[in-house]
Amino acid sequence: MQRIRMSLPYFKEFGWDAEVVTVDPAHSDMTKDELLLTNIPSEIKIHQVQAFEKKWTSKLGLGSIALRSLWFYKKYVNSLLEKQHFDLIYFSTTQFPVMVLGNHWKKKYHIPYVIDMQDPWHSTYYENKPKSERPAKYWFSYRLNKFLEPIAMKNVDGLISVSQGYLDTLVKRYPNLKNVPKKVITFGAYDADLALVKQQNNQFKIAFDNNPAFKHFVYVGRGGADMKIAAMLLFKAFKIGLEKEFNLFDKVRFHFIGTSYAKNGEGIKSIKPIADDLGIGKYVHEQTDRVSFFDGLLTLEQADSLVILGSSDEQYTASKIYPFIMAEKPLLAMFHPESSARKILELCTNTKVISLLDRDAESAVFESIYAILQNKIALEINVENFANYSAKAMTENQTKIFNKILG
Repeated sequence: MQRIRMSLPYFKEFGWDAEVVTVDPAHSDMTKDELLLTNIPSEIKIHQVQAFEKKWTSKLGLGSIALRSLWFYKKYVNSLLEKQHFDLIYFSTTQFPVMVLGNHWKKKYHIPYVIDMQDPWHSTYYENKPKSERPAKYWFSYRLNKFLEPIAMKNVDGLISVSQGYLDTLVKRYPNLKNVPKKVITFGAYDADLALVKQQNNQFKIAFDNNPAFKHFVYVGRGGADMKIAAMLLFKAFKIGLEKEFNLFDKVRFHFIGTSYAKNGEGIKSIKPIADDLGIGKYVHEQTDRVSFFDGLLTLEQADSLVILGSSDEQYTASKIYPFIMAEKPLLAMFHPESSARKILELCTNTKVISLLDRDAESAVFESIYAILQNKIALEINVENFANYSAKAMTENQTKIFNKILG
């Protein structure tokens, strides 16, 4: 959703008129944020489709909004394509099952389609992991994804991804993709969002207790088993700080906010239990419930320092790194050395990203926290490099793929 939301203001400038087809928000049990519509041009036409009620489909174990809306998407867009001319269909969502309709619409209406891989679809990442670390309903989703992904990829005309690793995996898996136009395009930095927060900050809420007696290190984003290594690294380094410089480190409080995709009140903590096991639970707060996008931005703005926990999966890229950069706070970041997020942070800021595979990583994290607490680290942004990652620049890159497909 964020990719499209940040691109809609710029498509017209690069020669494309866009219409959006989405699910009626009434069918989603996720946190709603009406203000996200604020910066979308008023002339953009937004179509809403229905979905089967979750209270009925969940009895069959099917709660996914993608599966609940699939039939409605097909019916509505069939009708739309019979009435109007469209040059291209663009899927940009992590509700992957909907993407199989691209194959259907191409065969029926001869319209090319592009798929934006924001996350892996059929992933083998958890296959060698303990069952306790696997996502809910993993057995079913793994097999469903393995069945559906080839259908979507069979006749796709173009691929966009936030990670080169995702594209490499797909090309290896589906040889027909070798000559398909494809490009790595990360999410963009959208300064209009930050401007809105600064102009109307009285409308938003900070998602942590910002008691001035403490130094608040904040992370807003998902948690999960794949971030266990980064969390363990952070907390072990913090324990070293408590032993060496207790009076300074004792004032630190870590806040991890919005760590679960589960319905509010039903999320399972994945970060704080690690701190509890190390005996430092009192310094760590984890809120699994998601917060609104703009509440999240204000929360980053009000932190003393920011923390980004990276995944142990080298293909993972943190789509939220731009708000972290724009908050201009001291930044502590830990990523797999091959993550594109690491490259972006080091290209656009003076942040020294700590590798999860570095044998001296624990010491490096301790030194970074210590330097932040001594006010020896301030975030500096390379404005020229950062401009290359603006939402406008990313939208232009998307339309170049579209234009190439249409010849």
